[in-house]
Amino acid sequence: MEPKTRYKQELSELKQHREQVILETAERVFSDNGIEKTTMHHIAKEASIGIATLFRYFPKKEKLIVAVATNMIEEVFLEFQKISQTDSTCLEKMELLFDFFIAPLPNHYDRNIKFLEDFENYAAHSDEPLEDMDEFNRLYRRVSLMFSRIIQDGQEDGSLRSDISVRETLTTVINAFAIFSRKLSLQRNILRLELDLEPEKQLTVLKHILLDYLKA
Repeated sequence: MEPKTRYKQELSELKQHREQVILETAERVFSDNGIEKTTMHHIAKEASIGIATLFRYFPKKEKLIVAVATNMIEEVFLEFQKISQTDSTCLEKMELLFDFFIAPLPNHYDRNIKFLEDFENYAAHSDEPLEDMDEFNRLYRRVSLMFSRIIQDGQEDGSLRSDISVRETLTTVINAFAIFSRKLSLQRNILRLELDLEPEKQLTVLKHILLDYLKA
């Protein structure tokens, strides 16, 4: 590799690394302090970079907020993609998806859950549509596409009941399960109480109820 080409590659890798550090730091600071209370100065300090450097990567706080949210949705997409491509029945894939939503709960403090809840509230109360949402929405559509493939499996492989609308039922079930898992996680973080039944146990019970309902 020519020195000039190698230099450009190293520069590009350094830039990507720094951007990833910024995103990881922003995710942590936004989750710990809340989106509204966090400033770009807070993030620059935590990332050990100058404020001017931060603004070169993300000229506005709003752009950084959306970038963090997009990064999280990409992780969800990759998990849905991996599950959709497994050599499993639709019912087995649904169980894997349920387990994906249960997995963060034993950590007691899942930053992704807290940030995404805050992000949805922030976006809903914004006077204007947030900038740079195209990539976020594109990834969200890809998550839906991966789930549509799982739905198609359910329509073809015979692992689900034949007397239900597969698309409507699976969409309702996965959305309800995801929202319930998020709320349980947030509830534990807010109340800080010893619960009668741990959230992950509640979700495991619900998972088995739903799987029993769905299976042929």
